[in-house]
Amino acid sequence: MVTETLRFNGIKRELLGDPSETEIDDLRRELEERIRYFLPDGGVPSDPLTEAMRAAALSTGKRMRPLLLMLVARDLGCSSPALLDAACAVELVHAASLILDDMPCMDDAKLRRGKPTVHIQFGENVAILASVALLSRAFHILSQTQDISPLIRTRLVCALAETVGAQGLVRGQFEDLHGGHKRSVDDIATTNELKTGVLLGLSVEMAGIIAQADERVLQSLRSFAMAAGHAFQIKDDLLDVPGNDCAQTGKDVGKDAGKATITATLGMEKTQRRLAAHLRDADDYLTDAIGSKQRTRLLVGNLFRKAGPVVDLHAP
Repeated sequence: MVTETLRFNGIKRELLGDPSETEIDDLRRELEERIRYFLPDGGVPSDPLTEAMRAAALSTGKRMRPLLLMLVARDLGCSSPALLDAACAVELVHAASLILDDMPCMDDAKLRRGKPTVHIQFGENVAILASVALLSRAFHILSQTQDISPLIRTRLVCALAETVGAQGLVRGQFEDLHGGHKRSVDDIATTNELKTGVLLGLSVEMAGIIAQADERVLQSLRSFAMAAGHAFQIKDDLLDVPGNDCAQTGKDVGKDAGKATITATLGMEKTQRRLAAHLRDADDYLTDAIGSKQRTRLLVGNLFRKAGPVVDLHAP
């Protein structure tokens, strides 16, 4: 069953037709235009490297991480032009990571966002180079971001470097590949934090840094991102269950078969309860950071509208 509403922050709200949807749509369009600006086609139709970069970064996606960055900042009262560029940098890093995740030596995926994966379209060698180029472009964008002080710019670059490296996304993918099939729930959760939570954490931390939030707010945002990251990873695990339709998920299903996942370890019912608990925690931490403001909540609610069976945040 696909849910059309989500109890988030203890209030059952209809998510379609909310006036804030227009704001999210406008931000998504601004983001798409800015990414195209940073990744011009160059006017050379036979340049597969550029085409691969654009295919990875401009394919239809949720844009969850960059939108989260911009909406959290707005909920914190900040509308700096630097937010859009920081959001683009985060999305390019995400796109680069997906290229590598899909490679035959990693998850060996054939479908991403409803289209053939980058290595299927352009070859493995081009895909690897496109991923490196996207990472490089992300750091360049941050280093040139205007409307912020050099100190804030340096903090953003450092945060990005820490997130991508051996203690972040790279470590998460390594543990996912080499962690074995019989890991504890805690071990799986740690891998999920590195695979999903750290990039969400980067998004909200960048929002807080640009908004010049204090350390208490930053810590609440980090905790929100970790809880939301666990929830998103569980959602992906649920969507990966064999029998789901690739046309609806936009990517291959059954790729986690044989892997240690929360769903495989706990079963569907306990996994659903765990998902609801993470969402409750996420909302509590979000309240600590932004109070009752709704922009970020609306985005999170929309993203979980198709998480599978109805998620009741009041479930035990």
